[in-house]
Amino acid sequence: MNMFHDGFAQHLQFYVTSSYPCSYLAPKRARSKVATPAYLIDTKTYSELIRFGFRRSGLYTYRPHCDQCHACVPVRLLVDEFLPTRSQRRALKDHGHLTAAFRDLQFSPEQYALYRRYQLQRHPGGGMDQDSREQFSHFLLQSNVATRLVEFREDGKLRMVSVIDELDDGLSSVYTFYDPDILKSSFGTYNVVWQAALCRRLGLPFLYLGYWIAESRKMAYKIKFRPLHGLINGRWQPLDAHA
Repeated sequence: MNMFHDGFAQHLQFYVTSSYPCSYLAPKRARSKVATPAYLIDTKTYSELIRFGFRRSGLYTYRPHCDQCHACVPVRLLVDEFLPTRSQRRALKDHGHLTAAFRDLQFSPEQYALYRRYQLQRHPGGGMDQDSREQFSHFLLQSNVATRLVEFREDGKLRMVSVIDELDDGLSSVYTFYDPDILKSSFGTYNVVWQAALCRRLGLPFLYLGYWIAESRKMAYKIKFRPLHGLINGRWQPLDAHA
């Protein structure tokens, strides 16, 4: 508890879960440290928690707390120093015709249908491909912090959805899903570059990208966005040497 100032120690409690199968590095098992109660974790509080490696999934705020594994590294992009690579600039050009619009955090059958197609084709067997409407809503539409939902459309057709938290010192990319039927697309890369540009427009220095896991194909891509800093041994430091 001494990692936080006294206000946190007085109002938040933390507990460690029992072990469960790791979603990224099978057959390892994982544990999480969870911050409670959820109703007290507003934008100000979450802004501090994320600087200490926490993330949220709906109203659930956690960080990895595994017994003998430290593969999950919280990372953030320094947006003022970010210079897109050639492939990232190409993604920006290829998808620059998309129109972005901010929407309320409320259930949309169109968004849910896209989410289901994305999960079934991109992450089959991962568990989320079976998410019900309620699970989808709990995951992406419940929030006690300042959250933006962004739709990206092409000629009126919904192509991508991003959920983004706006914090004191940056944006936090919560989750993005997109049309899996568009071949040779770079929606994910385009979206990170787009969010970095949004950070700059808002005058925010960091884009928090969740956890970088070098051994996980689904999570290793984040190292391609530079300069990327990771929270290691309680200190944010450059990760470029790990690329």
